[in-house]
Order: sequence, then C-alpha cells, then structure tokens
Amino acid sequence: MGYKETYNRWLENPVVDENTKAELRAISDNEKEIEERFYRDLEFGTAGMRGILGAGTNRINIYNVRQASQGVAKYVNSRGADAAVAGVLIGYDTRNYSRTFAEETAKVLTCAGIKTYLFPIVHSVPEVSFGIRTLGCAAGVMITASHNPKEYNGYKVYGPDGGQLPPDAADVVVEAINSYDIFDDVKYISLEEAAQKGLLEIPGEELDEKFLETVMTQQQNPEAVAEVADTFKLVYTPFHGTGSRPIKEILKRIGFKNVLVVKEQDTEDGNFPTVKSPNPEDQEGFEIAFGMATENDVEVILGSVPDCDRVGIVVRDADGVYRTLTGNQTGALLVEYILKSKKEKGILPDDGVVIKTIVTTELAAAIAESYGAEVMNVLTGFKYIGEKMTEFAEKGNHTYLIGFEESYGYLVGTHARDKDGVVATMLIAEMAAYYKTKGKSLYEALQDIYKKYGYYAEKTVSFTMPGKDGMEKMSALLTDIRENPPKNVAGMDIVLYTDYQSQTVKDTKGGISSIQGLPKSNVLKYNLSDDKSYFIVRPSGTEPKIKIYLGTFADSLESAQATIEKILADCKAQLGL
Repeated sequence: MGYKETYNRWLENPVVDENTKAELRAISDNEKEIEERFYRDLEFGTAGMRGILGAGTNRINIYNVRQASQGVAKYVNSRGADAAVAGVLIGYDTRNYSRTFAEETAKVLTCAGIKTYLFPIVHSVPEVSFGIRTLGCAAGVMITASHNPKEYNGYKVYGPDGGQLPPDAADVVVEAINSYDIFDDVKYISLEEAAQKGLLEIPGEELDEKFLETVMTQQQNPEAVAEVADTFKLVYTPFHGTGSRPIKEILKRIGFKNVLVVKEQDTEDGNFPTVKSPNPEDQEGFEIAFGMATENDVEVILGSVPDCDRVGIVVRDADGVYRTLTGNQTGALLVEYILKSKKEKGILPDDGVVIKTIVTTELAAAIAESYGAEVMNVLTGFKYIGEKMTEFAEKGNHTYLIGFEESYGYLVGTHARDKDGVVATMLIAEMAAYYKTKGKSLYEALQDIYKKYGYYAEKTVSFTMPGKDGMEKMSALLTDIRENPPKNVAGMDIVLYTDYQSQTVKDTKGGISSIQGLPKSNVLKYNLSDDKSYFIVRPSGTEPKIKIYLGTFADSLESAQATIEKILADCKAQLGL
C-alpha cells in the first residue's frame, strides 16, 4: 500500500478519532507532508521508537503506541504465564501526551491478561529501571524522548533486568508488531475494567523511598558534604522534567543546605518554554542558571534532562567564566573520583571494571588503568553497558564500578540498568564538595586530571538530515564512505579502518582482522597515523542525524583541540557535510 492509500485509510477508518482526522484533512493539499507522514512506519529498534508527535505512520500517536504495546504483550505472554503474572511497569515523563501514551499502553497490556503497574505521576528513567528490578517485573515501558525537542516523544521497552531490550528480544517485539494491523488487530480495555479485574496496580511511595535509599548507598565521601554544607552552594535545573522530585530530595538527604533551584524550569511542562531544547549539551538552556550562579557566587550548576537519565554540569573556571563540561570530561572526573576514593579506603576491588562506549573518551581508560581497573568498550547505547552488568551478576567474574557514555549518561551502582541522572547528580555534587574541602574547584580538579594523564580532547558534531530525503542521504553517505573510504585526513594517513557492520579491521598493508565480542552496528572508525587521533562516523539511533566523533591527545589542551578542528574540517569537506 502506498503512502497516499495509507493516508486515505486513516481518514476513512472508524477507529481513528475525529481530532486526528481533522489534523490529516488540514494537510490534504500538501503532498510532501502527506508523504513524509506516511511513507514508512515509525521504526521500532532495540531502544524502542521515537518520533515527532502527530497523525501518521511516521509519527508517534496513540495508534502506533497501542500497536507497539500489542507487540510487547505478545512478547511477555510468549515467555509464559509467570511472565504475565510478574507483569510490566509503565513510567512516563513530562512530555506532551506522555501520560496518555502510558495509559494506552496499560489498556492494551491488561487486555492481554498481563499484570500492569502504572505510576500515578511522572517518574525518571532510573526509577523505572529500578522499579522493574525491585518488583520483579517481566518487562517495562518508559514513555520518553529524553533530550529531544518538544515536538518529540518516544516509547522505550525494558527487559526483566531493568535494561533496554537486547537485540534478540527486540526482534521478537518487532516481529510481533509487524504481525498486527495498526487498527484491526489491536485490542484494549478501559483502565476501570483493568482495575476491576485486578490487572492494574498503582505503585506506592514506598518504591520511591527504596530507590532513594539505594542511591544514597553510592556515596563515596559523605563526610565531605557535611564539612562544607553550611556555605557550599549549588544551582540545579530539572529542565521542566522528572528530575525535580528525586534530585532535590537526594541532595537534601545527603546534607546539602544551599541548593538553588531554577524556579522557571522547575515546572512539569512538555513545551519546555524556557529552552530551545531541554538538553544540557546546549549551553543556552543554562542562561537563567548562569544569572543565579553569578548573583549567588556559585561554582557548579547541574541540569538533568526531562526523563532524568542524563545530567550535564557547568563549572566556574579560575577566571570566573562558566564553562559547560562535555560528557567525556564529567565522566573522567567521576571515574577518577570514584576509583581514587575506593583506593584510599582500601575497597577498590581487584576485578573492578569501568565500562564505556566505543565513542567515549580514552581518558577514562587511562585513568582506570592507572588504578589497576579493567576497561571494557561496548557499542553506543547504554543497553550494552546494562548487558555487561547483567553478565557480571550472572557469572560473578567482575565487579562493576561505573559505566558511562559521552552523551552525558552515567551509572554508578547496580540498582538500575540504564543511565541514572539521580545518582550521577548526587555524586557530582558530592565530588564538588570533596574537592572544595581540598581547596579546589571541579574545574581545577579537571586540570589536575589533564596534567596527570595527558590532554585528551574530543568533539561530537551532528548533521541533521530530516525527512525521507534525509534518510536516503544518510544511507547514501554511509554506503559511499564504505566503498570509497578516505585515505588521509588533516595531513595524516588513515592506518586502521574499523567497520563494526562487517566486523572487520583493515590496515594499510592489507591485513584484516575480526572484531571480537561486539555485535554488528552501522559504525565506521578511522585511526590516524599520529597514533593519537581518530574519528568515527555513525548515524544516530534515535534522531535523523549523522554524527562524527573525534578524539586525540597532546601536550596541551589547546594543541589537542586544534588537531580536532583540523580533522573535523577535512572530514566535512571529504564527506560533503
């Protein structure tokens, strides 16, 4: 069926509500818009699905949310009666339609005879992951689009370990979804009927309390907070999201007395009215916080994304300038702080492991190795870190210390299997207090890391390619770079070509080896002849973007950053970006 036929089917189908039909009639004379909305189904990948809100198969709406939920129901029921009894936990963030999508999910799951837990208010990603593990659920669903702009929402699916579904399980869900017609095959009941049948349960505050208590066990130096609590100040913004309740509470419980909250951004508003995008990677979102920090002589600003799986920080440098740290820099600070703290206390395990993704800074590896900890690289996506954690728990062969990725996601502790902005915020705040007791700022602590391990620099650049044309352009670009790879960049030869899709590593002399221990992924990595620099090309798994990740190290940060810029400029020229 072509896109126009699908469009007409939506207009004519009695299942489709009148508001949706009115939205579709409004674009009846816009052929390009109709094609964009209906040329494909919104893709359901290993992280679930994410898209622009609206009517159409290539938008996210109650109809494909119900269809996805029907697929999740089939997956759960295929695992046996015990799985249906164990049930599914549903959480949702502050985005537009998040509560609606959560309720529609519950209606479908309970109709399929599956016990369903539906949070009564917004909850963060880590609370959902923790809740799945604590309640012993067979699966979980989180309605969120993380840091995307207000136009987006999404649907993430978790397994019984609290981690995002691994590829094999996601394939089962996708196959099930594809077997159901979006209108004819989707069955659901009302929430009232679900409750009457004993299939719908509302988790109480005791689950939230247990989460906070568990997170607090990850403190490294609680005495440091107590030492500076009377005078040390922090600015925090939840960016209109779910972090407000747990983060404000956790900071209070560990002893911070002067947490200044950005009130304008402490509202549950899916329109994110004070920012262009609720993303701590973008400095513009911190503008109000900058004013508060300057006025109140604050050194550290923290901001969590709407679903609170990520957190970003801003620190004041020696000249009084507020600098937004990258995810790599914050991750390096946390790795050094946690390993140093454990070593000083004599509790750093011999089998300790730091897990990072292939696009995350090599500085983390240098730090971990200096403390005798192993470093493991996984593909981009926190689900792969979660898989390793579950493997460690099952085999008892490693002790997990910290996992993180360059996109501001960190997890310390094994209470969850996804990024946790609550525990990360708690530890960053505690870390700032600890260095304060040593007469240092976080900025100075970062400079000490560079002096100790070398000046590592990284940069991630995204090139947005929206719509059908953009998808085709991304596919063509990746095909072309595979078939016609660059030979040199910024005056340096490429000495290693790594293709995670074909699982091969090729050198300039024709040698070929295989990648071990990682699944296939549409990622290309190029190592340069200075033996320090690399760049990686990867399409985003959640947005219509091509991403280039660059990294190097040098004798000074300025030199390293200059090399990054040269490589980036040549990459853009050669790739036509």
